[in-house]
Amino acid sequence: MEKHIDILIVGAGISGIGLAVHLSKHCPQRQFDIIERRESFGGTWDFFKYPGIRSDSDMSTFGFNFKPWQKANVLADGASIKGYLLEVLDEYKLKEKIHFQHRVLAANYDSTQKKWVVEIEDENQKKQTWIANFVLGCTGYYNYDQGFQPNFPNQQAFKGQLIHPQFWPADLQYAGKKVVIIGSGATAITLVPALAKGGAEHVTMLQRSPTYIASVPSIDFVYDKMRKVLPEDLAYKLTRARNIGMQRGIYALAQKQPKLLRKLLLKSIEMQLKGKVDMKHFTPSYNPWDQRLCVVPDGDLFKILRSGQASIETDQIEQFTEKGILLKSGQHLDADIIVSATGLEIQILGGIKATIDGKPMDTSKHMLYQGIMVSDVPNMAMIIGYINASWTLKVDIAAEYICRLINYMDKNGYDEVIAQGDQTELMEDTVMGSLSSGYIARAADVMPKQGKHAPWNVTNNYLADRKILKNARFDDGVLKFEKRTKQSLHKPKLVS
Repeated sequence: MEKHIDILIVGAGISGIGLAVHLSKHCPQRQFDIIERRESFGGTWDFFKYPGIRSDSDMSTFGFNFKPWQKANVLADGASIKGYLLEVLDEYKLKEKIHFQHRVLAANYDSTQKKWVVEIEDENQKKQTWIANFVLGCTGYYNYDQGFQPNFPNQQAFKGQLIHPQFWPADLQYAGKKVVIIGSGATAITLVPALAKGGAEHVTMLQRSPTYIASVPSIDFVYDKMRKVLPEDLAYKLTRARNIGMQRGIYALAQKQPKLLRKLLLKSIEMQLKGKVDMKHFTPSYNPWDQRLCVVPDGDLFKILRSGQASIETDQIEQFTEKGILLKSGQHLDADIIVSATGLEIQILGGIKATIDGKPMDTSKHMLYQGIMVSDVPNMAMIIGYINASWTLKVDIAAEYICRLINYMDKNGYDEVIAQGDQTELMEDTVMGSLSSGYIARAADVMPKQGKHAPWNVTNNYLADRKILKNARFDDGVLKFEKRTKQSLHKPKLVS
């Protein structure tokens, strides 16, 4: 089966849904289809099922710029976020645009036809060929098929259950059980209070090194009061602007006055621990924002630790045993269940094998023009959200830029656009920045690289990006546009 479409959006998560809305609003003359490998929409917010799954960004900035988050809670659980996305789908009639259980296997750009030839496996495991003018990658940056799973020494000796949060068993019985969570990131600090409240006998968080953790109020009382006296849209915009400013302020402080921010964060934690937990577990060796800053609502993690229902250990694993984990210090952690919250396996474009005229495309050898378009790759863009602010902030401004670009091409009769790369600009850092987090380091061989200067450097600065993308010219000498010549007789080639 061969199908001709206009714009192919790969992924029906936050990025894909947001982009689809912006295309609907700003490019009504264009048609688009959304392809989603899973049975439902929502991406991360449908896929992850572990207890307590929630956002780690405030919802006024995690929501889209075109749809207010109409609840007072600052951080939202996974089900609420998926509910919000469902409202977006319904309001903009996008469900009919989504092809569920369709997976992209390969995509080849045929330069003679100036079209993408995409090999797709449908819900019946049958292959289809779709011919598209544009391919827009909205797949996030991790592998849905597997998480990052280290091989622990003597792992096979453990007689209990070893699970990864990415594949949380729906029938897991943890009530009355001893649980050890390996990790110190957002997932681990979410799981600890959730499992303790869910009836676990005891929860231990085992970390190699501490993480900076900030407590935020669970309810935005200012927003709640504003909504009662101001129109919803205005209250949302004001709250959104305030929180964006606060995010940028904290990040800027981390860059300019790291010692001051470190002192403030550690003092806040110390006050919440109230002498019940040793501060060594919350005193990182690095500066704030050298790795991602984690947040907890109303200090729930610290409350659980103070209560004794959970504990924290900073140590390294010597080996697994039949009944738990032996640490390098000689201490043994008893466990019925071990949760390996060790992070994600980085993947770009959902693992699609992409080629240009049959030549393989290595994304780690490319840069991103304006943080959106893959260098030297025609008619392709991808959306990678912020790592130091809400993911969705980038989705909105990137989608608006893509819409402006498409409209510019339509106005001038162009069929092809290429961001011409400059290898002298190529740096070692990826577009995810220079954070020292493990998953960032693991991205080096997969993710597109940073460039030294604009438009190839990725700033991860929302306010600056918004201004740049809103005013960016397309006749900048980097973007190369072409018009489709007279159609050749042969069909576009699919190269697997």
